[in-house]
Amino acid sequence: MKDKNIRFVRWFVEFVMGIVLLICFSTGLLKSNFFMRLFNLTDLVLPMARISDIHDRSGLVLGILVAIHLYLNRGWIIKTTKTIFIDRIVPE
Repeated sequence: MKDKNIRFVRWFVEFVMGIVLLICFSTGLLKSNFFMRLFNLTDLVLPMARISDIHDRSGLVLGILVAIHLYLNRGWIIKTTKTIFIDRIVPE
């Protein structure tokens, strides 16, 4: 039962992380002068203060979710790092 719960938590964190990434990326594009000029959207009036606030908050949430993601997958990270460095230090 514990394994199912951990798998669901990992899936949920990664799913929410993907949604927040899309929000952060899209608001970052809207804040970008280059993007607005590239697609000739300079005459478009947008609520930049609201977009900037959403972008900043989604960036913070994304950072927290990445930290949780790394914590949940710390076993794999440690195992893979040890494998990489042990293989380089002690060749077979």
